Amino acid sequence: MNTFLVTGAAGFIGSSLAKKLIELGNNVVTIDNLSTGSINNLPEGIIFYKGNCQDEKIIEKIEKYSFDAIFHIAGQSSGEISFDDPVYDLQTNTQSTLMLLKLALKTNCKKFIYASTMSVYGDQPDKPVSIDLKPNPKSFYGVGKLASENYMKIYQNYGINCTALRLFNVYGPGQNLDNLRQGMVSIFMAQAIKNNKIIVKGSKKRFRDFIYIDDVVNAFLKAYNKDNVGFNIFNISTKKKTTIKQLINIIIKSSEDKIEIIYSGSTPGDQFGIVGNYDSAIQKLNWEPKFDLETGMKKMLTWAIKQKTK
Repeated sequence: MNTFLVTGAAGFIGSSLAKKLIELGNNVVTIDNLSTGSINNLPEGIIFYKGNCQDEKIIEKIEKYSFDAIFHIAGQSSGEISFDDPVYDLQTNTQSTLMLLKLALKTNCKKFIYASTMSVYGDQPDKPVSIDLKPNPKSFYGVGKLASENYMKIYQNYGINCTALRLFNVYGPGQNLDNLRQGMVSIFMAQAIKNNKIIVKGSKKRFRDFIYIDDVVNAFLKAYNKDNVGFNIFNISTKKKTTIKQLINIIIKSSEDKIEIIYSGSTPGDQFGIVGNYDSAIQKLNWEPKFDLETGMKKMLTWAIKQKTK
C-alpha cells in the first residue's frame, strides 16, 4: 500500500484523482483550503488537513508521512481571477509549489507531479503546440505556473523526479457549476441549465482543446508509474480544435430547452486559441486521450442535470 499527497482533493481534478488512488488501495492525504472546493467532494477514507499549501504550519503537520509521490493540484486555477489578486495567485500557485518541493526533499519523496497549464503558452500559431515551444503567458496565472515549473527544474538536481502536466481545458462530471469564472465548459453548461441562457465573454471564433477528466486522471497515474527521471513536461490534450461556437452548439444540441446566446465583453488575459500536441506523452508516458468531446459532454450533461434536480 502506497501513501500519496494529493493537494486540492476537495476540488474538481484533485477529488477525481484522490478517489481513483483510494479505489486502487492506496492511502491519500490532502491539503485544501475549501476556497473553491467542497468538503463533500472529499472521497471516503482520505486524510484531510484544512489550510493553504503555502502555510508552513500546515506543511509541518504532514512531515510525519512518507509519501511515495506528491501530486500538487491545489491552487487558484483561473486566468481571469488571477488579475483580481496577483499576489494571492502567486502564493497559492507558486509559493505553494516551492514549499511542497522543500517538503519532498526533507521527507525523501522522489516523485513530484504538478498540475501545470496550457496558459503558459499564451497566444500561439493556429496549430497544435508542442512542449519545446517558447512559453509566453498572458495572465498572472500562467506566469505563476511557469515559475513553478522552473522551481521543479532546479529541484530535479536534488534527486526529485519532477513532472509538469500542462493540462488543457479540463471538463467533466464533478466540475464546479457554481463558479462562473472558472472552467469554460462548466460556465456555459451551468448557465444553460439554470437560466436557459449562455453569456459568452469574447469572440465565438476563439478555440480550445477540451480534455475529459478521466483522461486527465489517467495521465497523472501514468506520470507516477513511469520511471521518467529528472524534469519532464507533457501536454495533456487531444490535438482537436473546438471553437466556442462549436462548443455551444454541442450544449444546445444536448439540451431539450431553447438556449439564448449573448456575446458580451471580454476576459482579461484570455488566449484567443490553443491546441496541444501530446506526442511526447505517447512516447514517454504511453498516454493518449480516449474520450471525444461529444461523448464527454453527454456524460457531463447527464451528471449536471442530476445536480440541478437534487
